[in-house]
Amino acid sequence: MQKKHLFVLCVLSAGMLCVSVCPVSAKAPDTAKIAFVSNRDGNREIYIMNSDGTEQVRLTKTSADELYPTWSPTGEEILFVSDRDGIRDLYLMDADGSNVRRVFKKAARREHPTWSADGKRIAYERGGFIYITTLGKQEEAQFVDGIHPAWSPDGTEIAFARGIFGSHRLTLVNVHTRRQKQVLDQNVRAWQHLPAWSATGDKIVFSWLNQILPHGDLFDLVDKETIYIVNGDGTGLEQIVPEAGKAAMDPVWDPRESSVVYQQEIDNRIQLFKVNLVTRARTQLTHTGNIFQANTLADWFDPVVALPVSPQPQLLTTMWGKIKK
Repeated sequence: MQKKHLFVLCVLSAGMLCVSVCPVSAKAPDTAKIAFVSNRDGNREIYIMNSDGTEQVRLTKTSADELYPTWSPTGEEILFVSDRDGIRDLYLMDADGSNVRRVFKKAARREHPTWSADGKRIAYERGGFIYITTLGKQEEAQFVDGIHPAWSPDGTEIAFARGIFGSHRLTLVNVHTRRQKQVLDQNVRAWQHLPAWSATGDKIVFSWLNQILPHGDLFDLVDKETIYIVNGDGTGLEQIVPEAGKAAMDPVWDPRESSVVYQQEIDNRIQLFKVNLVTRARTQLTHTGNIFQANTLADWFDPVVALPVSPQPQLLTTMWGKIKK
């Protein structure tokens, strides 16, 4: 019995020592947050805000351009792109903007990152190809010819835009077999790009210039680009933002799947909007006042929807508290 008590005491002591000596892990937001990019302070920096547009806070503060903020599955980290070292490349930071570090030691132009559901791997765009790498390692593997990757919530597929006959088509590729399938079978030259998965993985929201594009007339029709939703099997195609005003693009899901955030120019300023998927009511989230300012590239995290993919102290504590109630 004494040996058992001594063992327990040693375990508790070791745990207390680790709490006092080991570094505290990054903490996820305890409320829903949207990360986005704005040039309101002179150059493009990463901000976060509440899902209703309030409490907009700047996270990065450099003279470089910071782009493509992407929440990790647990919300503890943000993957993003920066040219602070002379070329656009991938960086990580904690959710509060601290602890910034490079993903790769060897620099290259890497953009448009997306996380795997387990948080261990990322996919990204490099030179017109999509690459995959395991975080913490320096090996990167060219995966498929295309741009704008988005990893499915179940980890089995990546949605991306594949160049076909002078345009781009929404395409899915199986991560294990590399077998590809085109989502929409449309016999028109059209631009389908910037996909994002719903949290349940059964729907994809994307930008689409759904017009027949005679050669040389692309710029005359570019403002017709808008936002659509489609099931992963290509059924249920639905336009959710009308073709009115400037182009609407770069959509992202509310993790609860009740709305979609996208960017659109209004009065010479690019702002972020949220559209309710039931009522189609539109809410403007950003209101920067100076001409030519832009708020873009949103990504949404909600701790109520997010589930830990591996033991995470903060999220597990919250979950256990709810279970006990």
